Amino acid sequence: MTRPRHIAVIDVGKTNAKLALVDLDALEEVAVVTRPNAVRPGPPWPHFDLEGHWAFFLRHLARFQESHGIDGISVTTHGAAAVLLQADGTLAAPMLDYEHDGPDALHAEYDALRPPFEETGAPRLPGGLNLGAQLHWLFATDPGLRARTAHIVTYPQYWGFRLTGKYATDVTSLGCHTDLWAPRDGRLSALADRLGIDGLLAPAHHSSDVLGVITPAVADLTGLPRETPVLCGIHDSNASLLPHLMGRTGPFTVVSSGTWVVAMAIGGEAGVLDSARDTLINTSAFGDPVPSARFMGGREFELIRDGAEVTPTPEDRARVLCDSVMLLPSVVPESGPFPGRAARWTAEPASDGERLFALALYLALMTDTCLSLIGARGPTVVEGPFARNADFLAMLCACRGEVETADSATGTSIGAAQLFGAGGAAPATAPVTTAAEPGMRGYADSWRALCQV
Repeated sequence: MTRPRHIAVIDVGKTNAKLALVDLDALEEVAVVTRPNAVRPGPPWPHFDLEGHWAFFLRHLARFQESHGIDGISVTTHGAAAVLLQADGTLAAPMLDYEHDGPDALHAEYDALRPPFEETGAPRLPGGLNLGAQLHWLFATDPGLRARTAHIVTYPQYWGFRLTGKYATDVTSLGCHTDLWAPRDGRLSALADRLGIDGLLAPAHHSSDVLGVITPAVADLTGLPRETPVLCGIHDSNASLLPHLMGRTGPFTVVSSGTWVVAMAIGGEAGVLDSARDTLINTSAFGDPVPSARFMGGREFELIRDGAEVTPTPEDRARVLCDSVMLLPSVVPESGPFPGRAARWTAEPASDGERLFALALYLALMTDTCLSLIGARGPTVVEGPFARNADFLAMLCACRGEVETADSATGTSIGAAQLFGAGGAAPATAPVTTAAEPGMRGYADSWRALCQV
């Protein structure tokens, strides 16, 4: 059988929904289209526009097929997400936005049900960031929902179901702070039984398993061959990690940046993780536990940037470093290594340039904190938008030493496509050679000291 070359990747992040066409021979995206992943306010609760996404994916699958040809389809999505389906495959309920605070109203009831961190590697998170908390709240809020629900699929597999008609979950999505997975044992946790959903959760697969081929209806709508295979799919942070797992040896860490900044350490010295500081155990595409830490860096960037688009001047940089103009955590206090703290400036920036430079330093120092919490060793590979932020990279180098960037328009798409088997060399990376500016290391020491207060 000839190895597929052109892989269409459905890639749904918290901010945008994308369809990318990946050339496996070149390991690059040859086409990318996006649409906002807007949250609809309800009723009955904040939810996502699944039908709008589906129409968008079908339209561009047809265009990609016409322009290049498609040999297979893979899927990657954000975590903390599942879809509840009725017996006929239609929605049992709209897909809840994990940032909705509804589940917090039942936190005491849920805390009595959830297994300990030692079993699941999942910290207790606010809102619906623990998928188990979402499900507990949904069933309590809508008394008829449990009876309507015939299948629960994690989010990548929802799109796999729409493409193939097959039901599944995958280990990377179940292993993403859901409280439903025991990553060291590779099985469902005790919570599935306590919630009474172990018979509703679709079977767990590895991400590279072939879920099936597209349905005749999808083939007719897109022009794709009816034998086009669809893989089970993968959680987006693990999609970023996969190409490096396939091509690297020795300790290293991948920092996947987007709405979330997720640091994943391979071969590190994590020791005992601190669940109170948003560390966790992810599950890799191979089913292995991966010590991880994260914060909502992309969201924090947008909140503080507030639309500003300027390049910091040498004067901006000098004042920030010399006068210790610092942003202290946390801009999004509901998650990250400094939970519950309110962000503050040690001195008010005098210009947008100062604010953006200090913001880049803050994001690098938050990332460095995450790396320290998971015992990261070896080079740090930065994926996504932050790989193009020179000030962020310079400060991270000042803190960590060996930093590399992976240049990809949608890094998760490459990893999701590589589930089809392309392997060998790790993705092309470039070492960060920008020298730390004078004062950066001292600035970092002062920032850390203030964060301990």
